[in-house]
Amino acid sequence: MDKQSIKLTAPEITGLWSTYMQNSATECIYKHFLTFVKDTEIRPVVEGTLALTQSQSQQIRDIFEMEQIPVPQGFSDADVDLSAAPLYTDLYALSFVYRVGQVNLHHFGAAATKVARDDVAAFFFTGLESVTKLYKVSLHVMLTKGIYDRPPKMVYSDKVEFIRDESFLGKWFGEQRTLNALELGEIFFVIERNYIGLLLLFGLIQVMKDKEIKQFLLKGKELSEKQINIFNTILRNENLLEISPVTMEVTNSTVSPFSDKLILFLITTTTSASLSLVAYAMSVSMRKDLIAHYSRIMAEIMLYGEEGIKLMINRGWMEEPPQPFDRKTVMRV
Repeated sequence: MDKQSIKLTAPEITGLWSTYMQNSATECIYKHFLTFVKDTEIRPVVEGTLALTQSQSQQIRDIFEMEQIPVPQGFSDADVDLSAAPLYTDLYALSFVYRVGQVNLHHFGAAATKVARDDVAAFFFTGLESVTKLYKVSLHVMLTKGIYDRPPKMVYSDKVEFIRDESFLGKWFGEQRTLNALELGEIFFVIERNYIGLLLLFGLIQVMKDKEIKQFLLKGKELSEKQINIFNTILRNENLLEISPVTMEVTNSTVSPFSDKLILFLITTTTSASLSLVAYAMSVSMRKDLIAHYSRIMAEIMLYGEEGIKLMINRGWMEEPPQPFDRKTVMRV
């Protein structure tokens, strides 16, 4: 059957729409990075990532135009000031590409399981392959630059064991059993994500002139610091070294290279992504104290994300996702 006679489903439209919005925002960030990145290993990684996002955005525009679906406004060159001084160092540009790669792996993988039309399925399966390759490149360069802090190592088990006591689930308070490999790995990545996000916020806070948005960003900084402190405390209690995977890679510039709209969108969408990753961390954790920490953090992340969305709505910056026909309205007497 001709693909033009097969209408897009809601998940297919949503997947393409959200990809376009995210890509148009990160394109602005990559363009800013490329105005100053000099490192000969890092620059090709950023260039390759920008080229991929631009290619994907064009593919989405082609599909939407063929289907006569409005192309999202998203973000454009009007949202980035390429004449502004660099806000971050080359190393942070690499860390940002690495972090976005993690998010994209989850996004494309999840979207690929929800689509069926040939061209849309090809877009997400090909996209998943492409973002995987770029993620591997960014990871390799981080290792060569010495800025990738490997997750904690552990002594290998010498035999298979079975859980024989409910005490394995731990207690809500007090002394706990030793962390297992699943729990330890997720704690590392929660801390790593928050450190990378913290540096992003440091830069955005120092250039933000709008007091209301600045206060919102400061709340995000406090939330990231809180998560880092909670989980590093748990590691200390386990007689493990605290994790500090990044260094201060923010310049002293006080001129914003990004529009306030782009900054709010960026923080709100990264907040949404972190919510799903914290939920996953909780799902593989068995100790009750960890589950309690993750539950509280998720509630705080949801409230913070809602605050960001309200700020965008009140300023007329929140682009509405595609909506189905409202039959209830036309049925009213």
